[in-house]
Amino acid sequence: MSPVILSIETATTNCSVSLSKGGKTLVLKEDYDTSYSHAERLHVYIDTVLKEAEVSLDTIDAIAISKGPGSYTGLRIGVSAAKGLCFALNKPLISIATLEALAHQVKSDSGVIVPMLDARRMEVYSAVFDANYNQIRATEAQVLDETAFSSYLEKGKVYFIGNGVEKTKALISHPNAVFVENKLPSANEMGLLAFNKYKISDTEDVAYFEPYYLKDFVAIKPNKN
Repeated sequence: MSPVILSIETATTNCSVSLSKGGKTLVLKEDYDTSYSHAERLHVYIDTVLKEAEVSLDTIDAIAISKGPGSYTGLRIGVSAAKGLCFALNKPLISIATLEALAHQVKSDSGVIVPMLDARRMEVYSAVFDANYNQIRATEAQVLDETAFSSYLEKGKVYFIGNGVEKTKALISHPNAVFVENKLPSANEMGLLAFNKYKISDTEDVAYFEPYYLKDFVAIKPNKN
């Protein structure tokens, strides 16, 4: 029997949930909202995809979570929900790198893919993948300038995707730069990645798993009146 996996993506403003079987998405529910309201919507979306697929929660085989990097609060909400379900249902937890899943939204026979998520000021969380989705540069918190990714741009097409594209587009003007706009990480691409991990029992210790924040959380101090 092909495994049925519930995937949860909350690393950005997109609250996204999918149910997949054998790596193929059965149902997807998501909302590209401009605010972070995952706490209110996430469990509603989980119920929705289960009902639409006519699958009961206790019959799924695993739960996949987008592990980051991304929004500190968003990641905490998603991971807490996934861990709670795994504990309650005694199901394995599978973690998916957020930028890897985002890279899979680009389909190309050549060039490289740069998934990027907006961080503070001129900074992005980024990684680099080849056209076969092999990671060829580690995930970094990167400060952008006009020379960013120049070594890749000189060799061929570079596909930039994610909510870091807007600030990148303002800095980089190169004929090999392709900007895939208005895209955020989605649970839709997580199903296949989770299925591949499930087949080799690449799962997490539910008790100790933590999101991949990449940077320490910095709380903003309120103004004193």
